[in-house]
Amino acid sequence: MSRNCLKLLFLFVLSLATTKAQGPTFLYQDCSSNGTTANSTFQLNLRTLFSSLSSNATANNEFHNTTVAGTNPSDTLYGLFMCRGDVSFQQCGQCVENATQKLSSDTKCSLSKHAVIWYDECMVRYSNRSFFSTVDTTPTVGLSNTANISNQASFMRLMFDTMNQTADEAATSPIGAKKYATNQANISGFQTLYCLVQCTQDLSPQDCRSCLSVAIGQLSWCCEGKQGGRILNPSCNVRYDLYPFYRTNTTPPSASLPPTPTTSSNSGESGGISSGTIVAIVVPITVVVLLFIAGIWLLSKRAAKKHDSAQDPKTGTEISAVESLRFDFSTIEAATNKFSDANKLGQGGFGDVYKGLLPSGQEVAVKRLSKNSGQGGVEFKNEVEVVAKLQHRNLVRLLGFCLEGEEKILIYEFVANKSLDYILFDHEKQRSLDWTRRYKIIGGIARGIQYLHEDSRLKIIHRDLKTSNVLLDGDMNPKISDFGMARIFGVDQTQANTNRIVGTYGYMSPEYAMHGEYSVKSDVYSFGVLIFEIISGKKNNSFYETDVAEDLLSYAWKLWKDEAPFELMDHSLRESYTPNEVIRCIHIGLLCVQEDPADRPTMASVVLMLDSYSVTLPVPNQPAFFVNSKTEPNMPKAIKIDQSTTNSATKSVNEMSVSELDPR
Repeated sequence: MSRNCLKLLFLFVLSLATTKAQGPTFLYQDCSSNGTTANSTFQLNLRTLFSSLSSNATANNEFHNTTVAGTNPSDTLYGLFMCRGDVSFQQCGQCVENATQKLSSDTKCSLSKHAVIWYDECMVRYSNRSFFSTVDTTPTVGLSNTANISNQASFMRLMFDTMNQTADEAATSPIGAKKYATNQANISGFQTLYCLVQCTQDLSPQDCRSCLSVAIGQLSWCCEGKQGGRILNPSCNVRYDLYPFYRTNTTPPSASLPPTPTTSSNSGESGGISSGTIVAIVVPITVVVLLFIAGIWLLSKRAAKKHDSAQDPKTGTEISAVESLRFDFSTIEAATNKFSDANKLGQGGFGDVYKGLLPSGQEVAVKRLSKNSGQGGVEFKNEVEVVAKLQHRNLVRLLGFCLEGEEKILIYEFVANKSLDYILFDHEKQRSLDWTRRYKIIGGIARGIQYLHEDSRLKIIHRDLKTSNVLLDGDMNPKISDFGMARIFGVDQTQANTNRIVGTYGYMSPEYAMHGEYSVKSDVYSFGVLIFEIISGKKNNSFYETDVAEDLLSYAWKLWKDEAPFELMDHSLRESYTPNEVIRCIHIGLLCVQEDPADRPTMASVVLMLDSYSVTLPVPNQPAFFVNSKTEPNMPKAIKIDQSTTNSATKSVNEMSVSELDPR
């Protein structure tokens, strides 16, 4: 046998030995912390759902969605699987079976209300809320090849161009057809770029392309300058690499077809070298090489951590956990046209915010912390560490960060309609917020806070909820921003204390302003203030030193007791509101701002109150007093009020002000 033939046989046997032994390749799973109890109706329905998905996967299906109806709506389950467009039906069935078994055997996932699991060959997803034919881009998983590419700028341009062409091809398939496409492009005479994209088949062509656009844009923070990378979203996924990781024939072969012909017909020419002998030689060598590579990788990671810590002792260790989000300063500088005034969106207490355009074509908001502010080290670490782990449609998404020398930069998704206060408190602009939109904003904020408190992997207290920290996207959907003062609580932790109060007057709960005590109920209080501002179109402190009332909360309470709650409404709403919804929102707002934290509802209860009129609302008590700067002399001497957030400049789109934070 010739040397070239021997090499081919060597590679074939190696791939055959490894792929057959490994089976489906697990990538990642995400299970909600909002769970149920063992042996409940929900869990029994989940087992039925898994059984249905597995049986349909073995019936030569590449995609299938199904519903298991429960006696109660909360026990109804929706699930689907999607196999990669090039795998065989046999591989698809095996992958889905592995995925459902893994979810069933995982203690947390088996009790979760919603979960998604990704393998290289398939994706399985379920939820107690219907998600069929809906674009979901969270949670997002980014995986990258650790090897860097040479000539990164030209490579990334080629990759994005090829990816977008491939996405166009996949998205043009009608609903129900396989929305899968692959493509390749020549990098040089020795290198080829391979790309793959796929959407769930229940998406419309427009929704598929929209999902793929988001995923392609996310490759910047995941895989900038890397030889390979992929983004996994519940509704779509994309991948690129420098080797053909997919079958060139995209039609999956039937499970009954014979396996791909091998070179065994030439074995007689091998001079007595059997395939078993080759495997015996190949496998030990492969193991040694892999162990060597793993050792080099671990050493390089350790060196990188030491380097980062030496650069910035306040941030190096923690930020290394989200290293995949790091951007080069040159990339951000180019995206903002060297931070030109024409791209400046606004100025916050600790830096400026710019609009940027990444090489992928994605618009971003770039928050550049001021070098002379003397602030930002701990807060910067805090915001990156917290926000990078959050995935919810009502939270602003952190796309990346930059930490080079004195530069500390945060990169966020661009939100088109600026902040809520920019529109709400302007007499002309507030007319664009009819009651339907305001009610939607209230509900979206509530669901975002509920996620922070109960449904995320972490239990997070925001501590600075206010209208300027609620951004509005192109469809007026609210997105909570600015996590510079957020605190992570332990699983069993309910309250914490601080002797340094940070936040914004008018939104602070009394126990926090007076005694430094904060909990989830502190955010509930701030949410109550937001409700009244959204309904009235007035700031909480707009009544201060007037004859009408002490503040907006007192005014709302007075109108409630006088049975004239509709007088609280913004005059521009008088012809568009739904009376029952307005009354219910005012009632919920009053429950949220009660003085005793124990009397305030949880955000889960608030969301339920907003969604269901069958829930009876308790009678509210008189609201707590309003804390403003005039009351500072009455504060306990041990408490310091940080007023840095009260004197911020004009609020603008994507403003992410960061304030002083006491270490955890």
